[in-house]
Amino acid sequence: MTVIRRSMRWASSLLLLVVTIGCAAYIVPGLLGYERYVITGGSMTGSIDKGSIAFEKAVPVAELVVGDVITYLPPPDSGVSTLVTHRIISIGPGTGGTSILHTQGDANPDPDPWLFSLTSGTQPVVEHAVPWAGSVFVGLADPQVRLLVIGIPAGLIALVALRDLVTALRPPRSKPGKSWGTSVEQQQPAAL
Repeated sequence: MTVIRRSMRWASSLLLLVVTIGCAAYIVPGLLGYERYVITGGSMTGSIDKGSIAFEKAVPVAELVVGDVITYLPPPDSGVSTLVTHRIISIGPGTGGTSILHTQGDANPDPDPWLFSLTSGTQPVVEHAVPWAGSVFVGLADPQVRLLVIGIPAGLIALVALRDLVTALRPPRSKPGKSWGTSVEQQQPAAL
């Protein structure tokens, strides 16, 4: 029985460590000024593969250069309603001092069919990417995977906690032939 208890303690300690590291990995980049995006498409394969987490830092739009990889929402008339992470292939002058950008995914044979301007003063630029780390988040988006990865271990931990609670509330058992109290004869004071 002690092997099972040791295994359960080891497993719960390992789970706590993994959760702590995961929380730190989620919180620390934000404290350092990074935005995080999970790459869900294959258009940047070879540079930033599907399932990677891209860490981006905001820079002034005026400082963007050809070759920067940015994550942005394409123009409404593009038909694309999700964020896109692509490389800037050209920057040209626009009206009112804006810049017109053209992008392309590294794995795509052709440039994106739209041109666009950025409306805010800053734009996140990819500085680092961690391969496969985003696959966890992509997987957890599936309810069945989430049940397996989070629900089952949480249920097991709850059952162990319930068992420990019931054991703690149960009165101690006395062994046959042993007395827990003392008899009256044993309580007499010793002679001086």
